[in-house]
Amino acid sequence: MATIKIKQIKSRIGAPKNQKRTLDTMGLRKMNHTVELEDTPVVRGMIQTVHHLVKVVD
Repeated sequence: MATIKIKQIKSRIGAPKNQKRTLDTMGLRKMNHTVELEDTPVVRGMIQTVHHLVKVVD
């Protein structure tokens, strides 16, 4: 299955609790941390929830 790389580009400080939990679920713990996840509708939904804190890297 296809994968996508996601990088956290902004701090989680001041973000609502649900967005912090979403970052934790994705495996992003600190700024400039990159993870590779499967490209599924669930992951796309998580990216949409925190779109202002993360960036999809090619």
